[in-house]
Amino acid sequence: MKSLIPSQWQVPQVFHERLGQRYGRARAMTHEGHLLLILYRVPSTDATERSGLLFWRTPNGEWKSTDGSGIAHLRTLVESYGHLVEALEAKVDAATVAQQFYDVLKLANPLKRSATQLHQTLQSARESIPNDRDLIDLRDAAGDTARAAELINDEARIGLDFETASASEEQNRLSSRLARASQRLNMIAAIFLPLTAIASVFGMNVPSGLEALHQPIFFWIILAFGLAWGFILRGQVHGDATR
Repeated sequence: MKSLIPSQWQVPQVFHERLGQRYGRARAMTHEGHLLLILYRVPSTDATERSGLLFWRTPNGEWKSTDGSGIAHLRTLVESYGHLVEALEAKVDAATVAQQFYDVLKLANPLKRSATQLHQTLQSARESIPNDRDLIDLRDAAGDTARAAELINDEARIGLDFETASASEEQNRLSSRLARASQRLNMIAAIFLPLTAIASVFGMNVPSGLEALHQPIFFWIILAFGLAWGFILRGQVHGDATR
């Protein structure tokens, strides 16, 4: 079974036994002065899996890594987290719509977890080897990055919630305006519906007997009846809408 630890590294056998075929969670292992760090590269939105890295510190203070030149590469890794935090901070400050806040949050959330794990791992390493000045400095830098990543994640989430709530309020206002306009239209239709029905009936070419009446009073009686009927219907429509 092939180990993730490079074969040329003369690390204690216990490290091989404790590290499986996957990197697992970020952590620090120590044994007889040896330090092995399991860390991950900066997360990205298009990556389906996290990319792991191993850093080995020998008892005499020499550093090696699976991708780079030991402590210099570990410093570059910590700095890359800081650069991504700065880039996301600029994006969240410029965000004005929900989609922009969501794009920031989509990366800020995994960044927050990874940065926190990086800081915890370096803190554990610093406790195991208390006199390593490089570890102390890197631990402090990772702690600042983890706190900044958490703030960006919270700010992006608050911004997204605010934009979502604002859109919901605007939708509610539009719905209310549409409901009022529909109510007005219904009341107008209720008033003129009886007149329209009466006009349709008397507009048919079928003798009704009323065509022989030449007194204008009958016109006004029919008009008044239609309007009265319309206002009765309007009252019913308004009552149904307010229930």
